[in-house]
Amino acid sequence: MSGLTPNSPRPTDIKLHQKSRQLEIVFDDGNTFRFSCEFLRVYSPSAEVRGHGPGQEVLQVGKKNVEIKAIEPTGTYAVKLVFSDGHDTGLYAWDYFHDLGTRQDDYWQSYLARMTQAGASRE
Repeated sequence: MSGLTPNSPRPTDIKLHQKSRQLEIVFDDGNTFRFSCEFLRVYSPSAEVRGHGPGQEVLQVGKKNVEIKAIEPTGTYAVKLVFSDGHDTGLYAWDYFHDLGTRQDDYWQSYLARMTQAGASRE
């Protein structure tokens, strides 16, 4: 699952800011990314969200106020995030976090467009 190479950026610090519901990750390549809990929940790498192939993605609705309850290390390449809605099956590899961070604006706009198209709510 992981595309990590010896040159892949790796986190040097991970902080959960509970009041703002943001996860901050500092990478050894100098990048720092802040993700809302909602963004990480709707872009969970789990099969439950992504499906088992292209076109099988499941739109996640009503996740605006979701929180991260726990961050559990998985080996040296990923963490499992445990969300307040009970979701805990996504393994977030370092390269996945880095991709989410560098393309966060595009991903977020895509999510909002899919929500509008489905007539769904973030609430």
